[in-house]
Amino acid sequence: MQSDFAIDMGTSNTRIFTVGKGIAVNEPSAAVFDNTEEEIKEVGTKAYEMLGRVSGRYSVICPIKEGVIADYGIACGMVGKFLKKVMRSSIVMPKAVVCVPSETTAVEKSALLNLLETFGANRIGMIKQPVAAAMGAGIDITSPHGAFVVNIGGGMADMAVISLGGTALTGTVRSAGNAMDEEIVRYIRHTYNMHIGKHTAENAKINAGSVIPGTVSGTYTIKGKCMITGMPIKVDIDAEELVEPLQKTANKIIAKIRDMLENTPPELVGDIHTDGIILTGGMARLRGIDKFIGEAVELKVRIADEPELCAIKGSGAAIEYLNSRKNKINPLNDTRLNRN
Repeated sequence: MQSDFAIDMGTSNTRIFTVGKGIAVNEPSAAVFDNTEEEIKEVGTKAYEMLGRVSGRYSVICPIKEGVIADYGIACGMVGKFLKKVMRSSIVMPKAVVCVPSETTAVEKSALLNLLETFGANRIGMIKQPVAAAMGAGIDITSPHGAFVVNIGGGMADMAVISLGGTALTGTVRSAGNAMDEEIVRYIRHTYNMHIGKHTAENAKINAGSVIPGTVSGTYTIKGKCMITGMPIKVDIDAEELVEPLQKTANKIIAKIRDMLENTPPELVGDIHTDGIILTGGMARLRGIDKFIGEAVELKVRIADEPELCAIKGSGAAIEYLNSRKNKINPLNDTRLNRN
């Protein structure tokens, strides 16, 4: 039996879809590297939990930066460990679909294709992230009707105007969920002279963050290290204090959406005006993000069901196109046949 699969290697999470099982892996894109033995010890959730907590012998490495491979060796080892968890051994080599940012360079695409060939994938197809997200959100991408999808993840916001199975226009902002965490870190440092880590900032964003004032009430306790004394401290911040830091990144995404709308063909703009914008990606769950974007661009904005899973669901659905010759409209591109 073949174990055909699809993979979405995101900055925050790596997700793997296998035919017959569905989403089999959904874990942080992180690996613990043993500097002494020069090998990967842990990947995924266990590795991410060690971020900022390891000794000098070990390093926690996040090999995907802003949606692309930053450390090829670690990425390869991480994916290998993930695939071993879910793949069956087979004499028939599998087919694979990989989800990529819409503005991926030729070098980045080659790195991804080579990585999947390393694991024996026979036929490999690429699908642009917004197209996969649209499919996962239930949008009919084959119709001659414009759809505007904005996928906001950890490392980037990837957006596209989609029609007839392809992208009429694409745009990328390499600032998203992780950038919001960094803004919170900076705010706490400048306001309270306290240093906090990524985990703490991310938890504050998830539990008390919003881009709309008045959405979250009450206080939120943040623990960290005093930058003056070096001692552990904690402060209770008003949830409203997080609005401005989070809006800084959200405003960058809105600026790109406006630019996209200005450059979209008139007929497709008419479709978007009717249907609005569809938000996917994990950061679509940030409180008030749909309303904040909608008010800024004066369009309807809706959040897809299970937005963080749309891209991998769409990538999984695209596996059928790898061997299909009957489909006139094919969302895949850069298909490679491994003849080794």
